[in-house]
Amino acid sequence: MVARTNVIFIMSDDHAAHAISAYGSRVNRTPNLDRIADEGARMDAVYCTNAICSPSRATILTGTYSHVNGVSSIWTEMDYRVPTFIDALRGSGYATAMFGKWHLGEGGASLPRGFDSWKIFPGQGDYVDPEMIDENGSAEVSGYATDIVTDLAIDWIDERDEDEPFCMMVHHKAPHRPWVPDEKHRHLYADGNIPEPETFFDDHATRSKAVRGVHMTIADDMGAEDLKTEVPERLRGPANREARMRWKYQIYMRDYLQCIQSIDDNVGRLLDRLDERGLTDNTLVIYTSDQGFFLGDHGWFDKRLMFDQSLQMPMLIRWPEQIEAGSRCDSIITNADFAATFLEACGVEAAEALPTSQGRSFLPLLRGERVEDWPDAAYYRYWEHDDPIHNAPAHYGIRTAEHKLIYYYGAGLGVPGASERVFEPEWELYDLRDDPAELNNLADDPAYAEIRRELEEKLAAYQRHYRDEPYAGPGTPRPEWGPHDAELLTRVEEYVANIRATS
Repeated sequence: MVARTNVIFIMSDDHAAHAISAYGSRVNRTPNLDRIADEGARMDAVYCTNAICSPSRATILTGTYSHVNGVSSIWTEMDYRVPTFIDALRGSGYATAMFGKWHLGEGGASLPRGFDSWKIFPGQGDYVDPEMIDENGSAEVSGYATDIVTDLAIDWIDERDEDEPFCMMVHHKAPHRPWVPDEKHRHLYADGNIPEPETFFDDHATRSKAVRGVHMTIADDMGAEDLKTEVPERLRGPANREARMRWKYQIYMRDYLQCIQSIDDNVGRLLDRLDERGLTDNTLVIYTSDQGFFLGDHGWFDKRLMFDQSLQMPMLIRWPEQIEAGSRCDSIITNADFAATFLEACGVEAAEALPTSQGRSFLPLLRGERVEDWPDAAYYRYWEHDDPIHNAPAHYGIRTAEHKLIYYYGAGLGVPGASERVFEPEWELYDLRDDPAELNNLADDPAYAEIRRELEEKLAAYQRHYRDEPYAGPGTPRPEWGPHDAELLTRVEEYVANIRATS
């Protein structure tokens, strides 16, 4: 009898592809992550459908967009009537485990389900001596979060029933803010010479008003909690903005990259244990992040927006039995495709196991096959309009290999945590062939009128395909979003109101 494929799905939080040396990073080296790419595949065009933590995680589990699974923002809970690929694998005889960051709502109904074993951080979790929750309750665990999660994963591999195939999710908190490194790596990147991105001083001259108003600038919006120190007097004030920005960037990136170095070390520990246990050849190993992150690109930090640094998810996949070492894939894939792919790799029929899925398996692409009808664009929608911390506008758009069209429709549509303020709708269009840095908005350029028309038609077609209602003014139907618990919803409203009152 042929052994069934095992799956280890490693996911970090906010790890940008351009901070992985396999993707050509200018700022760090990640030898253990590179090992996955060298021994398997590097995916070069993987995009999230909603660049914020909880929605991305719900999409990965269910293979559905936010308007189907119910998770539009970090304040909403997953609709547990929507099946997950974990449910399907467990029902097919797989042992299942989940360790680390869950971050899918705060209510009891939002605890992991479908797992034989799980231990998670509540909410965002802490880096040092974190509280962790399992089926027996919660307790503080001594140590550094990235090490702890890896220890749990290795222990579970060692103690499992070797006759059962398994699927294990290893989800790190790092490198999510506030970027607290472990002691082992605090000496790294401390010389203040981390390269700045080419778009560091982007003046945003052609951007929409909505984008120019986001509170994500390193110079003005990165605070003392992020930096762990106050800005020196000599760097304060408008006249010192450039110098202040450069000073903050070095501190931010030092801490961020130190956190990533711990992830890289721990991925190496996990890969080594697979080798020791003889599990390497028959185990599908995936490394990704729930979305990208701005590393000073366009002068920003954080995510949410549809620019590539936020939109792109790193994805490195190793499966020696099926994937040629050192292969590359530039087909457009979204995180809605993950679930169907994992199920097919495990011999489970995705159409039957996940009838609500809106993704499709990209396993043929991993095998080097040509798929004639593969989608040529990714559809994206960010719902958490004008949130109280970042002020990012609600928008949707389409990304092809050559162009990107974004519509900032400027309304919250009742999403928990979103503002009820309404903005004037605006468009952005980027030619990714001539302007890969996305600096020049061409939405109103007459020379691009025909391209814009074609992209608007494609955008509408993708919305119809995914059954997502486009914005059509104040009368646009409002989806029934979670959280469904009235007490939790009240806490969300009070929290948001307090932030808006003090900001």
